[in-house]
Amino acid sequence: VQLVESGGGLVQPGGSLRLSCAVSGFTFSSYAMSWYRQAPGKEREWVADITSGGGITNYADSVKGRFTISRDNAKNTVYLQMNSLKPEDTAVYYCYAPLWRSWGQGTQVTVSS
Repeated sequence: VQLVESGGGLVQPGGSLRLSCAVSGFTFSSYAMSWYRQAPGKEREWVADITSGGGITNYADSVKGRFTISRDNAKNTVYLQMNSLKPEDTAVYYCYAPLWRSWGQGTQVTVSS
């Protein structure tokens, strides 16, 4: 099982980024997926998840209305569109396959002027 995140970077407050997570090693379309993040000095926290077919999504209150999780089962990829970014969104963002208990390596998102 392999999860590879990409798309992180430095962005100004109010800006947008789209993270991607390319998945291999299992039948991607059969499993729910999640995004987590870990800010410096803090515990890793859940951000969002999406069901296998993409029909149901859930978000942490801190990102609701600003972030959108989606997936493309034909490309074995899950996305996190992040809009209206705030400095407190600065963290390493991780893709997670819950039923496989597998994490990606993470991608750094820094929101700063």
